[in-house]
Amino acid sequence: MHQGFTVWFTGMSGAGKSTVSTLLAQRLCAAGAKVELLDGDIVRTHLSKGLGYSREDRDENIRRIGFVCELLSRNGVIAIAAAISPYREVRRSVRARIPNFVEVYMECPMDVLIERDAKGLYKKALAGEIDHFTGISDPYESPEAAELIIHSSVETPEQSADRVWHTLKSLGLIAYA
Repeated sequence: MHQGFTVWFTGMSGAGKSTVSTLLAQRLCAAGAKVELLDGDIVRTHLSKGLGYSREDRDENIRRIGFVCELLSRNGVIAIAAAISPYREVRRSVRARIPNFVEVYMECPMDVLIERDAKGLYKKALAGEIDHFTGISDPYESPEAAELIIHSSVETPEQSADRVWHTLKSLGLIAYA
């Protein structure tokens, strides 16, 4: 079995957070773990419905996700959060509340993010059509001490999920093969 812990994926829109976190969740579930994935897009339609994209609303969204992760982890569930979470301070406060918190920074160059963007959100933000867009008109503050940095422009999602898996093993959080 395993203890509860939280894997927190952070990075810009299109960096691969949802893809890699889903692969990790599937692998953990296949090994018999109790896992909950809190994807930022899904959380915004339910738990954080009504919040906008101001700094205050973004921080509140992350605090809510962090609270759920804290409850899950405390009860022996592996919580996986995949949310842009652009501001260091709120990520630090979430980390401080959750024992066994593992931060995974999904790093990806802007030109690759723009190329991956099927919805054209980056182009709209660059044209001034979208306010408060992380990395364009709002900042993204990269982590200063993430347990793992994934360069998603040079790794496949499967390679990235393997790296997270091995990090969790090296930290003693999982014992699966």
